[in-house]
Amino acid sequence: MNSPHSNFAPFASSMEKEGLPEIVIRTFEHYYDQLAAGETGLIPESDIEPVAELPDTDSLSEDMIAAGKEALPKALLLKLNGGLGTSMGLQKAKSLLTIKNGLTFLDIIAKQATGSGIPLVLMDSYSTSEDSLAALKKYDDLQGEIPLDFLQHKVPKIVREDLSPAHSDNNPDLAWCPPGHGDIYTALVTSGMLDSLLKKGFRYAFVSNSDNLGAVIDPAILGYFASQKLPFMMEVADRTEADKKGGHLAQLPGGQLLLRESAQCPSEDEATFQDIRRHRFFNTNNLWINLESLKTILDERDNILGLSMICNNKTVDPRDKASTPVYQLETAMGSAIAVFEGAGAIRINKSRFAPIKKTNDLLDVRSDNYILTDDFLVIANPQRKLPRAYIDLDPKFYQFVDDFEARFPQGVPSMVQCERLIVRGDVRFGHGVVLKGNVTIENSGEDPLIIPDGTEISGKWEGLE
Repeated sequence: MNSPHSNFAPFASSMEKEGLPEIVIRTFEHYYDQLAAGETGLIPESDIEPVAELPDTDSLSEDMIAAGKEALPKALLLKLNGGLGTSMGLQKAKSLLTIKNGLTFLDIIAKQATGSGIPLVLMDSYSTSEDSLAALKKYDDLQGEIPLDFLQHKVPKIVREDLSPAHSDNNPDLAWCPPGHGDIYTALVTSGMLDSLLKKGFRYAFVSNSDNLGAVIDPAILGYFASQKLPFMMEVADRTEADKKGGHLAQLPGGQLLLRESAQCPSEDEATFQDIRRHRFFNTNNLWINLESLKTILDERDNILGLSMICNNKTVDPRDKASTPVYQLETAMGSAIAVFEGAGAIRINKSRFAPIKKTNDLLDVRSDNYILTDDFLVIANPQRKLPRAYIDLDPKFYQFVDDFEARFPQGVPSMVQCERLIVRGDVRFGHGVVLKGNVTIENSGEDPLIIPDGTEISGKWEGLE
């Protein structure tokens, strides 16, 4: 493996010693060569056009539901489950966090899969596989012919100064990083999962993040995907001001769709990138893949799909900004929309996109703003007549799950009538607290502010009179 632009041998050697498959090494070499050649992975505004209109799930016909039910035996649910939830202070798979009615993400996903009879497959990381599989052992109906998971790979970090492999004497693991969820396509090949699924007659994979409980297989959407004979389809939602810094859907002048992430936007194009009237749709990371089409294009490309490169500037130790500056090369699985000729996108309402990224989201979903249905869907409470609640918890006291749990020892408040909640300082909630309207709770003291059992709050609260 001789890269034309640089000496790749040290990378190949270290990856081989780690037991990484040859396809993974060649794929990393593909992106390393781009970096060494001076490519940035940036997509300037001048190269793309906005997407004005898309088909909408709300307008899908009854025929699509029928087509979807016919295609269900060939469909499977594929969940990205490699995250540890470190931003929330977790040291285990994020999907093992309790979300609703004493059930974890994985519990709810498993019950959704078994209830619908659709096989479940996880893309795990080395850090999440063991715990996740152990948690799923109690679901006998999940144990079928198809393995329950396959593993995401890892790739070396690259020293920015000379493009050599990064090292960390204190912690050798810091020399490696995840390759982004775009690795799913490579991992499907190296694990044998793709060939196994095709041999067993599966044709359609619905892929989504394990922390997005709104992402379930909808027969109407599956029917549209199958009947239109699309090779790949992305579910997108309307961008709002809250979404303007995230990736958006765009197209090339010829009409080929593509995904542009914020890391791929040149600084001079930041204003147009964040213009939600120009670029209207964001990627929910709910994707539909025709497995036969994926197999065909991978065979044509010698198993290197050629996704857009994302080059992240980091330090080898992310907690030490004085440590060696490195590049981390990643790809996003949604960028495959630019690889499949004739790929499509469909507009969804945001009920299918409700990820839990912060404890603000956790409070929202655990409260009575959401209910868990008998078929294990987490949906907005019909009794809530307000838009989705705006929640802003003081990160000093609520960012990490352990701290969050300590401040709601007897459960979270009723929020079905709460439009806005802002909490500042150390505040601990009693049993049966009810929040209504616009609520601000402040504690500027060092001791915790205790909200007594059964308290109803509307407006500003700074303690008992």
